[in-house]
Amino acid sequence: MADEASGAQDFSTPGCGESPGMKDRTLHPPSATQVSGEMDKPLISCRLVDSDGSLAETPSEAPKVGILGSGDFARSLVTRLVGSGFSVVVGSRNPKRTAGLFPSAAQVTFQAEAVDSPDVIFVAMFREHYSSLCGLSDQLAGKILVDVPICSDHPEAKRAVSEMVQAMGFMPVDMGSLVSAREVEAMPLRLLPGWKVPALLALGLFIFFYIYNFVRDVLQPYVRDGKSKFYKLPVSVVNTTLPCVAYVLLSLVYLPGVLAAALQLHRGTKYRRFPDWLDHWLQHRKQIGLLSFFCAALHALYSFCLPLGRVNRYEVVNLAIKQVLANKSHLWIEEEVWRMEIYLSLGVLALGTLSQLAVTSLPSIANSLNWREFSFVQSTLGFVALVLSTLHTLTYGWTRAFEDSHYKFYLPPTFTLTLLVPCVVILAKGLFLLPCFRRKLSRIRRGWEKDGGVKFALPVDHTLAQKTSHV
Repeated sequence: MADEASGAQDFSTPGCGESPGMKDRTLHPPSATQVSGEMDKPLISCRLVDSDGSLAETPSEAPKVGILGSGDFARSLVTRLVGSGFSVVVGSRNPKRTAGLFPSAAQVTFQAEAVDSPDVIFVAMFREHYSSLCGLSDQLAGKILVDVPICSDHPEAKRAVSEMVQAMGFMPVDMGSLVSAREVEAMPLRLLPGWKVPALLALGLFIFFYIYNFVRDVLQPYVRDGKSKFYKLPVSVVNTTLPCVAYVLLSLVYLPGVLAAALQLHRGTKYRRFPDWLDHWLQHRKQIGLLSFFCAALHALYSFCLPLGRVNRYEVVNLAIKQVLANKSHLWIEEEVWRMEIYLSLGVLALGTLSQLAVTSLPSIANSLNWREFSFVQSTLGFVALVLSTLHTLTYGWTRAFEDSHYKFYLPPTFTLTLLVPCVVILAKGLFLLPCFRRKLSRIRRGWEKDGGVKFALPVDHTLAQKTSHV
């Protein structure tokens, strides 16, 4: 039983045709005074009735509730109902085997016997077992059948179950008519609904950059010089693609915030809704950021694995042989050494900052932070991570963007493509820091409106104008 949603619907046996109707019955839980007094005490009694796990004694005239099913949900529901003062009858296909799993205050019997006397029946079984209810159609006629969401065409059924939910210490939520039950019940069964768009976005970027790097690093040497470098496909090309995806995804986390700020400045108010596409984009920022961190972490792991590959060993040996043949005893390029040291340092700092963002996205961590702390980490540190990633990319590129040899098949280096969106975000953020924009945006977000003055139109008729109160 969820804290904010439980279920009620008039009887309609799943897969067994139309509902035979429902009698106008009302479930009478304990009185409001009794409930309020009992709610001050612990819900679960400290004294066990029996050693088998019963948590409360049931009053002799307690409202009777039937439950079909003997799984985990049924056991939790029975414990809660018994602790709230209800008399519970559990219907099981094998009552002897499952009786020891329930509090002794609950009666465990066969399904046909469990639905005889109660007016309210909870269905606590998997969908594939709904067909077993077809044989109980006659006994269930006129009773209130409860699944999960409160969806019903009968106000009496909703009221009865809502009173029961309140008596159990939960808050009932009315989810509409019976036709919406199928859609509401399917919500918990959806697999990561908020990740569909971000995952497709990350996959699309990965495919694009992988093909782009394949053309530049594998296909071009094969077509032009006849060199087979297809061995790069499993590791090298993947390792070149992952940072591109991570970098672009990170910039897409902060681009909608820039667009939203620009819209607020243009409109002069924060009270107008954003376009739907921008609103959905803002809602998916957390998932996009976590996917960015995932790709960045994979890039770090692949980079550590590169020196372990056989290809790297062959290249080192070949370089040593060339150095000996060229009679060079000391090979040292100062610029390359500094570039790689700075490049690696910035990459480690960027990954560490991105890790901080990912950790604070966890609910257990986010709940321990106040709003200012959470905003600082996600906004300020997030922008710092984007700047560090940009410097990491620029250090990798160095002067390569200006050398003709790096434009293979007339295609620019991959890192130049990834710089487009992040640079736009950084420049826009810099503009918003200017006093002329920062002050106005701050006023708008505190509630100021460009056309906030209230205007009153006087009536055209003079006689009506005399009767109008002046403010």
